[in-house]
Amino acid sequence: MKLKYMLICLISIGLMASCKSKKQPTHTYKKPPAKIVEQKHEEKAEAVATVEEAKPVEINSTEDYILHFKDISMREMRKYKIPASITLAQGIIESSSGKSELTLRSNNHFGIKCHVGWEGDKTYHDDDEKGECFRVYKDPNRSYEDHSLFLTSRSRYAGLFELDPADYVGWAEGLSAAGYATDRRYPAKLIGLIEKYNLHQFDKEVLGKSYKKVVYKTEPGHEVVKGDTLYSISKKYGLSVDDLKRINKLDSNNISIGQILVIK
Repeated sequence: MKLKYMLICLISIGLMASCKSKKQPTHTYKKPPAKIVEQKHEEKAEAVATVEEAKPVEINSTEDYILHFKDISMREMRKYKIPASITLAQGIIESSSGKSELTLRSNNHFGIKCHVGWEGDKTYHDDDEKGECFRVYKDPNRSYEDHSLFLTSRSRYAGLFELDPADYVGWAEGLSAAGYATDRRYPAKLIGLIEKYNLHQFDKEVLGKSYKKVVYKTEPGHEVVKGDTLYSISKKYGLSVDDLKRINKLDSNNISIGQILVIK
């Protein structure tokens, strides 16, 4: 009897040991390493860093502003029939000759606000109301192009394009009547600038009419004559072609007769 009891005990102990050995180990949850989160933050920072900032142009005076932007104003007139004199005068007023806080921050030379449908970069600035949304451009030329598109794409300015392109007085008054600016003296300011700086000479140049050229010489300048090249002019003044292009902010080697090049 005792022998039988001992055999039963031994068999029971053996079975218990066997079950214990087959029991699966317990696994604890480990939190994912923080490195993954850090990597995402790094990628986000790199994406933000790739956004191009507006690059303002250094302007020293109103005459300097006219020298710099007269060519783009005439190109826009040829393409869209907006008087170059009006474009320049608006640029001078709205950007404070390229020195306003908004212009330096955004290259916005015409105070164009975001409006519905604008998908480009934005900045916020106090104007008629606090914290209004204004368009941001990579460079000033984009601002001039957008100014033309802004006027030609809105029906309220359509009547302006029925005027004589040389009628800067009609354009100045028409812009104000269409609501471009809230300042009641806006037309008088435009006309005053055009006549003070003889900006209408650029309208006449585009239209092929005779005019008396006014040379703006805020710095030593060279008027381009027939046969001139950037190379010959650079040699004459002891400059390199690259320096001459940089000083005059030229994107190519193209120059035209009568063009005034700044020589430092």
